[in-house]
Parts: sequence; C-alpha cells; structure tokens
Amino acid sequence: MNQLSAMRAFRCIVEAKGFSAAAERLDTTHSTISRQLQQLEIELGAQLINRNTRRFSLTSAGEQYYAACVDILDRVKAASQAIAQGHQRPEGLLRVSVPLVVGTLELPHWLPGFQRRYPDIELELHGDDQFVDVVADGFDVVVRIASALADTTLIARTLTVSRQVLVASPSYIGRHGLPRSAQELDAHRLLTFIGATSDWALSPARGETIKVTPSGQFRSNTISALHAATLAGAGIACFTQATVRNDLAQGRLVPILPNYSLGERHYYALYPQSRHLAPKVRAFVDHMAEFYAAQ
Repeated sequence: MNQLSAMRAFRCIVEAKGFSAAAERLDTTHSTISRQLQQLEIELGAQLINRNTRRFSLTSAGEQYYAACVDILDRVKAASQAIAQGHQRPEGLLRVSVPLVVGTLELPHWLPGFQRRYPDIELELHGDDQFVDVVADGFDVVVRIASALADTTLIARTLTVSRQVLVASPSYIGRHGLPRSAQELDAHRLLTFIGATSDWALSPARGETIKVTPSGQFRSNTISALHAATLAGAGIACFTQATVRNDLAQGRLVPILPNYSLGERHYYALYPQSRHLAPKVRAFVDHMAEFYAAQ
C-alpha cells in the first residue's frame, strides 16, 4: 500500500463528503477509493469512517487521523513546492571557464548586467585560453572561441559567430604606413597567437586566397596580451570583431585590409549533458547569448 496515496484518498473522501465525489476529484474509480480506505484502516488497526448510513461520519479515530493527514500532506506539498522553486530560481555557486579575452576585455560589458539580473548566483570565473576538461575540472560551463569543435560528449551552444579582422594602432600606422594589399603585409610586423594556425588566409572579394605567414617581434599564448601589444603599436594582429569592436569604434585601433575576409570564429558555451539543466547554467548561457546578439 502506498500510504501517502491512501492518506490523500481518505482526506479527499472527507472533504468531498463522499466516495463517488472523491473518486471524481482524484480521477479514479469508486472501488479504488474504497479499497484504499480499507487498506488504510487495516494498516492502522482502526475504523476511520462509519458506513452505517448513506451519509457517512468520521469515527473519533477518523477525526484524529484526518487532522494528522491534513498536516502531513500540506507539509509534503510545501516541501515539494520549495524544492521546485529552488530549482527554478538561478542561484548558488557557478564555476565558469572562459577565454581570457572574455574574462578581461569583454567582462566590463557583460558582467554588471549579469549580476543585476541574477543576484543569487555566486560566479567563480576562471580565465584560460586553452581547452579544459569541463567534468574533471569541476566546471558548470565553459566558453570557448574556435573555428570548429572536435567531437565532444558535451552540449555545445553557439553564442555568436564573429568574423576575424586585421587591426593595428594609429601609432603603428603612423610609423609604418597602411598596407593596401595582402602582399604588402610581408613588409610589416605581424603579431600572432601561439597555438593558432600559422598562416593567415586572406580571401579577396574576387580572386584567389592569399596565405600570409605572420612574422614579427612578438608572439603570445594569450589574446589579452596580444591585444595589449597591438594597442601599444607593436604591429598588426588578427582578432575577432567581437574582441575589438569597441577599440575600432573609439579609434584606438584601425582596420587593416577590410575588403579581405579572414574567416569566422564561433563562440561556444559547453556544458555536460543532463536531463535537467541547472537554472544557473541556463541563466549564464542565455545571458551571454543575449549579450552577443545585442552587439
């Protein structure tokens, strides 16, 4: 016997003032309701309802047990609702790994809104330009920038797709001039990200793709350091449009060969597969997707 189910049936009989009405409320049959009550009385070793007349009455034991049923069932319902509401509200510790550029250059633009929107989330942010093991390292979600993802057992959601652009500081252009063609890049200082594809593939609107091998006085394994060097006038570098949008808008950097295409990069949110995605994870991923869409 399912005791909670039997208790609900007994309570419903009392409150509906009859077996048939209780059966209708619970979407079951009269015989099922009657059987549940009988099993409950056997389990308790006491009669709960007098069935001598067409209009039943509670025994003294029935009155006592009804009060207990109301208290217990209401507590169970309240506990279930509290747990459900807690799972629906984004809260708790959220461990996230992001590329350094997202955790430094872009952070001032997305973090304040996230904190205002989700004050109950405690965000622990790890900056890393290398791929990490989401599960083994205990992250809830990882953001990565890549041209494509290798096969993975993780859920991957595209936050945005951003084209790659060449940029340099006005001070660098003032000293070295503005290249007018891909071929002229060979005469310039080209800064590069360690670990990226060695060649830049520049595709004009018409004609064949031209491959350029960056060579200069500076390389870095972090995009943020590469960005700082570019702002300092060290040379020409390749970034996603999302990374340097504000620099271009405010004149800190200028576009180089804007008529050439260098392909695109995807911003991915990666998280483990689960039947029930934690609200805090969904909140972060949705917020980042909305942030990039607004850009």
